[in-house]
Amino acid sequence: MEYRKFGGDYLVRINRGEEVLEQLAAFCRAEGVKLASVTGIGATDQVTVGLYDVGEKAYHKETLIGPMEITSLVGSITTEGEEPYLHLHITVCGHDLAVKGGHLNACRISATCELHIHAMDGRVGRQYDAETGLKLFRFEG
Repeated sequence: MEYRKFGGDYLVRINRGEEVLEQLAAFCRAEGVKLASVTGIGATDQVTVGLYDVGEKAYHKETLIGPMEITSLVGSITTEGEEPYLHLHITVCGHDLAVKGGHLNACRISATCELHIHAMDGRVGRQYDAETGLKLFRFEG
């Protein structure tokens, strides 16, 4: 992974063989990023996506394997305690150009991943919500 800062924004390149969530968490720790939005594109050969069923309060996951374009990667960076909390969604397409996507659980990069991180002042944490079973935004001071 390599990155550069431009004002309050960062451009991040995740390299072949690296895992997106691991690298993004390491970036947040290194740069002290506590609150940001994320957008990106790239290529993967293995991605695990999920769908959260509110009624069941459970994620249903599927791992996709093969050459795929990352057509969109979007989400937020907040915190849970002192650790980065990454909430990302991804869409990918394979040779048939059919799009699949969902909540990002894991993504190994096959060529490159280009991320734009828009860091913001402040901090937003996470708080468990019993009704949905999710960790929702907790706005702090």
